Amino acid sequence: MERAVPHTAPLGQMEVFQALQRLHMTIFSQSFSPCGKFLASGNNCGQIAIFSLSAALSSEAKEESKKPIVTFQAHDGPVYSMVSTDRHLFSAGDGEVKAWLWAEILKKGCKELWCRQPPYRTSLEVPEINALLLVPKENSLILAGGDCQLHTMDLETGTFTRALRGHTDYIHCLALRDRNPEVLSGGEDGAVRLWDLRMAKEVQTIEVYKHEECSRPHNGRWIGCLATDSDWMILSAGQGPCVNQWQLSGELKAQVPGSSPGLLSLSLNQQPSAPECKVLTAAGNSCRVDVFTNLGYRAFSLSF
Repeated sequence: MERAVPHTAPLGQMEVFQALQRLHMTIFSQSFSPCGKFLASGNNCGQIAIFSLSAALSSEAKEESKKPIVTFQAHDGPVYSMVSTDRHLFSAGDGEVKAWLWAEILKKGCKELWCRQPPYRTSLEVPEINALLLVPKENSLILAGGDCQLHTMDLETGTFTRALRGHTDYIHCLALRDRNPEVLSGGEDGAVRLWDLRMAKEVQTIEVYKHEECSRPHNGRWIGCLATDSDWMILSAGQGPCVNQWQLSGELKAQVPGSSPGLLSLSLNQQPSAPECKVLTAAGNSCRVDVFTNLGYRAFSLSF
C-alpha cells in the first residue's frame, strides 16, 4: 500500500520553493498600465506581477497593499522587456513576444492574446529579446536582442515586415526619434546606430567607445541604455543600490539608496489620467520594486 502524503507537505514545499524563488529573483522589466494606476513587473522566472499603485499609495495602505493583485506565468524564461499601449501589454522573453489585454489582466484573466516569433536565421536559434519599442505613427512594434537585428512587427496584421542588420553583437536598448521616423539602437558592439524607417537602412553610426572622453576600457564598450531627449535632470542606475540624479552639467546632485543591490530598470509614471500615482519605480536584483513619490527618498517597496 502506498503511503499517503500529508496535505501539509506540498504546501510546505511550495512555501520553501517560493521563498527560494524570491531570494534569487531578478526583476528585468516594468510597464505602467494605460490608466496609470497599475504597474506590471517581469522577473527572471518568467512571471509578471501586477501591483495596484493606487492601493499602495493610499493613506489606508497596509502591507498587503504592496503585494501583487495578480501574478501569472508569462514566459518559460525571463521577461526581459515590456511596453504598454492603450489596450495591450507586450512582454518579451527568449525568442518570443506576447500580447495581453490589460482589461483581462485586471480581471485576473491572464490568457495571452497572441505569441509571435521573429524570423530567425535557423530554427535552433532562440535569442533573448532585450528591448521593445512602440512606433505609434506606423502602428508597429520593434524587437531587438541577441540576434543583433531589429525586427519590425505590424501590430495590425501581426506580420514581421523588416529586419535591420548592422550590429555585430547583442542589442540592449532602443529609442525613438518621434519627430522623424527614426530609431536609435545600442548594444555590446559599442555602437549607437541610427535607422531611417522609411528607407529601412542605417543612416549613421556613433562608435562611442572611440571617443576618448567616453572610453571605458576597464568596463568594456557595450551600450546599455539610450534616450533622445532630456529634461534638466538625468536619472541613472546600475551596479549598486542607488538611483543617481545628475544635472546636465554632469554634476551629481544626489544618490538615493534603494533596497536592491543592483538596479536594472527605472520607470517614471507620467500618465496624466492618474496624477496621484506619479511615481518613479526602480527594480533589479531582488524581489522588490522601490517606489519613490519624490526623487529625494524611497517611500516604500512593492514585493513579489
